[in-house]
Amino acid sequence: MEVVSGLLHGFAVALTPVNLLWCFVGVFLGTVIGVLPGLGPPATIAMLLPLTFQMNPTSAVIMLAGIYYGAKYGGSTTSILLNVPGESASVVTCFDGYAMAKQGRAGPALGIAAIASFIAGTFGVIALMLVAPPLAKFALSFSSPEYFALMCLGLAMVVLLAGKSLVKALLAMLVGLWITGMGTDLFTSTSRFTFGRSELLDGVDFVVVAIGIFALGEVLTNMEAREGGRMLPVPTGLRNLLPTWQDLKDCRFAFLNGSVIGFLIGVLPGAGSTIASFISYGVEKAVSKHPEKFGTGVPEGVAAPEGANNSETGGAMVPLLTLGIPGSGTTAILLGAFILWGLRPGPLMIQDNPTLFWGLVASMYIGNVMLLVLNLPLVPLFAQILRLPAYSLYPMIFGISIVGVYSVSSSLFDVWMLMGFGLLGYIMRKLDYPAAPLILGLVLGDSMERALRQSLMMSQGDLTILVSRPMSAVMLFFAVLILVAPLFKKANAWRVRAIS
Repeated sequence: MEVVSGLLHGFAVALTPVNLLWCFVGVFLGTVIGVLPGLGPPATIAMLLPLTFQMNPTSAVIMLAGIYYGAKYGGSTTSILLNVPGESASVVTCFDGYAMAKQGRAGPALGIAAIASFIAGTFGVIALMLVAPPLAKFALSFSSPEYFALMCLGLAMVVLLAGKSLVKALLAMLVGLWITGMGTDLFTSTSRFTFGRSELLDGVDFVVVAIGIFALGEVLTNMEAREGGRMLPVPTGLRNLLPTWQDLKDCRFAFLNGSVIGFLIGVLPGAGSTIASFISYGVEKAVSKHPEKFGTGVPEGVAAPEGANNSETGGAMVPLLTLGIPGSGTTAILLGAFILWGLRPGPLMIQDNPTLFWGLVASMYIGNVMLLVLNLPLVPLFAQILRLPAYSLYPMIFGISIVGVYSVSSSLFDVWMLMGFGLLGYIMRKLDYPAAPLILGLVLGDSMERALRQSLMMSQGDLTILVSRPMSAVMLFFAVLILVAPLFKKANAWRVRAIS
């Protein structure tokens, strides 16, 4: 009854005209930001933060949270239409979303992404409301060894299902880990792999690598094919612009899988939506009756990662609101905003600030409905991008990629790096090296290194700390088992069938 009364109070707060307006502003800005590669919710929230100081804290946090989960919706648009991931979590959507677009099913792919986002986003809010305290306590038991083991497990799953050759997948992952090692060592302040270039002291930005490998690599491959006219078939008719009942039926378990995995991963501070989307995709592929079709344009391959990406938002709010622990760059900025407003997220947050907490929860219900209503009618409009002929679409993709990269750092050096990674993406396609392990290695490398070195500091250099703690030992065991399984004929035959 306490939860019901709190939620009713929250809707009374969120349904006031001013809060409805700010909720709409937040989700609209989030959608636009998600479509534009390179900007991202952390940078946008940071830029808008000074404007919220004169606002009511409840209205301000409703708007900023709307930007956060609204960007998750928009991130799938360029991934599906142009193979340009707007953020790291949108990389997985490229695998089947862009393949569906190449089959003339861009409309259904966009519709499935919007529906999966709505279902998973709503699930995330319900779970945030009901199970936040116990899950937050469980997440608090995770320390550096557990986080290192969790990331190893995520990498192992992606390597297993990424390509026909396990060796090529492992090499791609190692390249990603090497790239993330470039820059300044956080522990010793020494430079690593910078080749005398001061621009590399801060490391290589993810946006540069992801857009180069996926977007420019795809463009170079298509240009080599010398296909004239349109690059992708254009869906026509309402039936071809929205998902069919069969699509929704095929995705029913993917919606659930993405929702649950995304929320559980989101609760773990530092795990993030990228790990959630990769793991959800891997699980959906592993349990599918037709795993060989994944990567060729199946709707489940869009529904699972998009669901995990959006459900993770509700999970990430759990440690932020109940423990005051930010789980990502965006929630870290939100934590700073709370402190600037004189609020202290933690165990007493609900008791001391019920209006803000329940108003935020209720606004997330409303915001998810707004996003569904906003995005589904735009599916036909977005699909019309494919009417552009290839000779005009290629320069547009190049332009979007360059602007997205330059907007992050205002550095021409990053633009040249983008071209280099575009060439690398083209070469990887020619030699049949999978891109997913490289990207996930890049995303997780820094966090893995930090978790490993912190674990060794805790144990004074004793590596057995990784297997002496039950949770980390179990996850490392499964990671090793996943990588060793292909050595057995039956397991390897299943793996090859799943990715061929």
